[in-house]
Amino acid sequence: MKIISYNVNGIRAALKKGFLDWLQAANPDVICIQETKAHKEQLDLNEFEKAGYPYQYWFSAEKKGYSSVAIFCKKEPNRVVYGTGIESMDIEGRNLRVDFDQVSIMSMYLPSGTNDARLGYKFNYMDEILSYATALRKEIPNLVICGDYNICHEEIDIHNPKMKGVSGFLPEEREWLSKFIDSGFIDSFRYLHPNKQEYSWWSYRANARANNKGWRIDYCMVANLLKSKISRAYILPEAKHSDHCPVAVELNL
Repeated sequence: MKIISYNVNGIRAALKKGFLDWLQAANPDVICIQETKAHKEQLDLNEFEKAGYPYQYWFSAEKKGYSSVAIFCKKEPNRVVYGTGIESMDIEGRNLRVDFDQVSIMSMYLPSGTNDARLGYKFNYMDEILSYATALRKEIPNLVICGDYNICHEEIDIHNPKMKGVSGFLPEEREWLSKFIDSGFIDSFRYLHPNKQEYSWWSYRANARANNKGWRIDYCMVANLLKSKISRAYILPEAKHSDHCPVAVELNL
């Protein structure tokens, strides 16, 4: 099973940049999308079906044009779970899960800490999602949580490790991500590529992408139970529909 995660920074904008042609070429079994910034009523869903994804699930923020996640599947899942049941998270449309026989896959969009108020919201979300994921794994041990975590974990994951005072690389955020992984997950890319320095997000400022001054903040986190099933994990920087690029994991199920 090939799983791709992609923060598209606006699905309508990505569509204008050739997203559907790329999706057909990449051909994942499941794609987890973050920051769609759309409600499904604003899109022609037939276009995604023609691209090979008849099963499309959207979980959007109450506020239009903001946040929101989606998952497209080639095969119909057994169950679809919209949100977490935690109101503060769900009003912003940040979590969506599909359950198959051998694996459950969540698309997650963890908030960014752009100012003090949002940083507080981010830390609250981090505490709540860790508790939620820990409890969920007892019910569903074969869990994969893909998405934009908005945190670089180690110095190798950021072009300038001196940026310790910036949200996304704060010591407290990095410590939380360690705790998240230690709770029973594997950072699939880092597991297979312990020394590879690749990024999944670049600022639109100062020509950062052309100069590869990036951050690795998008992850396919795989439950420990599936460790032996991880066959490939990689980043796809050539996809340029967003300020992020896709990240992928392949599982031998």
